[in-house]
Order: sequence, then C-alpha cells, then structure tokens
Amino acid sequence: MACGAIKAIDDNTMEVKRMFTIPDYRGKGFARTVLKELEIWAKELGYEKTVLETGKKQTEAVALYKKCGYAIIPNYGQYAGIENSVCFEKIL
Repeated sequence: MACGAIKAIDDNTMEVKRMFTIPDYRGKGFARTVLKELEIWAKELGYEKTVLETGKKQTEAVALYKKCGYAIIPNYGQYAGIENSVCFEKIL
C-alpha cells in the first residue's frame, strides 16, 4: 500500500527516500504511518534529524511533510540548484 526507506547521509542525518503510496490508498494515513516509522527507526539508530526531497508539483507530498512537522530548507546535495525540487528537514 505504501513504502519508504532511509539512507544515512552523514553522522547525524538520515534521508527519507522512496516514499510512495498506491493511488487507491492515498489520503488514508498510510504514508504518514510509514514516515513516522522511518523517523522512529532513524532515531533508534542514533540520528538527530531526517531530510527529504520532493517535487514542487507533488502537492499532496508537500502537504504531508508539512503536517508531519517538516520545515522547508535550502536544497541540499544533488538537489541544490534544481528548480523543481523542494527539500525538508525534521529534528527527531
């Protein structure tokens, strides 16, 4: 129904990757649950924050991340300078 992954990008930061929900299951809380579990996992592994990237046109994703306490940050890493990307951060 929904999936996601995490990837360490430095000693303090875990990146949330591959968030996806099957269209028929969107809007039912599955992505929020996956995201919360990834945050718990990252914290258990000793990371202090999570970051992620999504497309500006992914309005549902942008809304989800904001509702889940993520703040917009300058584009990082490979997303720096990419006009269609928006990056987020959350302190765990």
